[in-house]
Amino acid sequence: MMEIGDMKVDAKFVLSILSLIIGIVFYLLWGLTYGVWADVGIYSVTAVFVILGLIGLLLIRTKE
Repeated sequence: MMEIGDMKVDAKFVLSILSLIIGIVFYLLWGLTYGVWADVGIYSVTAVFVILGLIGLLLIRTKE
């Protein structure tokens, strides 16, 4: 485990950040590729990744 300032960087933190980034990048790439920005399918996939990333980050913060 590595520490950056007051935050501990471990596997849970990295997975949460990756999930958040994957969700945002997926939405942006899909929108740029297909020109579709408002679609239920895109929202559902993006929401799963972003929500998992945010919940993971919140749980890591509350455990400290």
